[in-house]
Amino acid sequence: MSYSEEFRTVDLVINSSTETRGVDAFALSLIKTERQMRKLVTHIDYQFPCFSPSDVPNLRAALERNRRVYLDGFERGFNALYIRMIKDLVGTDYDTLHARVVDAISCRNKVFHGQLTSLNLTQKELLDFVSDIRTWYEVLAVNANSKFQHDGFVRNSFQKSKITELSTRFKVQLGNIAEYERFIHTYMERL
Repeated sequence: MSYSEEFRTVDLVINSSTETRGVDAFALSLIKTERQMRKLVTHIDYQFPCFSPSDVPNLRAALERNRRVYLDGFERGFNALYIRMIKDLVGTDYDTLHARVVDAISCRNKVFHGQLTSLNLTQKELLDFVSDIRTWYEVLAVNANSKFQHDGFVRNSFQKSKITELSTRFKVQLGNIAEYERFIHTYMERL
């Protein structure tokens, strides 16, 4: 699945006639962006030679047990591991797009908890967020795919790369599940 296919559901919502299409597309696009980042991280984590298909349940469980890993933690984990940072993959618009994604998450968290934001966002403003999130999502997908052949949208991120030496490019080396759990705690947990 490609980023354009993944975003098709958001487009369906945007192009609907529902009154809530702005907030619905907004929330859905953030969910997809957070999932993309998680899949990028789990894909590169799985490239260590010590991990095989039999380790996938334990790798998943290590993340499932940790309730303090969010988008910012996945970005920190990626940056701690891979030779290029997310900022490098997103490129020159990183600061602007990252700020928009962070603002969107803040607004989304209030909306999800039934709270009011001080912004009183209009449908147009919500859809502007969606546009910026989509740009982040697409640029990251294209550049991640060009660097390590994974865009964050493959259904099963726990697959070995065709780049057999990919893990030799990593700044940190992991040798087992316990080290993976420490990596999550050290680099990815929100303080």
